[in-house]
Amino acid sequence: MAERTCPQCGAPIDPTAAECKYCGEVLTVQQAAQELYARQAPVQPQQPNVVVQPNMPAQIYVADASRPVKSKVAAGIFAILLGSFGIHKFYMGQPGMGMLYLCFCWTGIPGFAGFIEGIIYLVTTEEAFEEKYNVRVR
Repeated sequence: MAERTCPQCGAPIDPTAAECKYCGEVLTVQQAAQELYARQAPVQPQQPNVVVQPNMPAQIYVADASRPVKSKVAAGIFAILLGSFGIHKFYMGQPGMGMLYLCFCWTGIPGFAGFIEGIIYLVTTEEAFEEKYNVRVR
């Protein structure tokens, strides 16, 4: 068993003892917890991954709690099946681009672009998709 010391007299006491047998100091549970934490090695907080490039400011990626999390699969299916109407753009939180796709849906160009974007959404890794569409740069 690990020994601890009395805060009053400094004598070694049993870790389970409620009071010091030498001076009679009453030990609280809080004191025992503080002593236990003081003996443990301090834990260093982990730093976020920061990408620093020469002549470029550091970028920190932070989850944007105001935006709902987007599904990669749902975005890909919307883009492939309904890409000519820009439904995937509305889903991804880009209503301006969605309106542009909707205005030109009769030309067929948004349908082709939506199909390509759907393939891109589906083959992108989860990490890259999360970084690009579900976080903001601070």
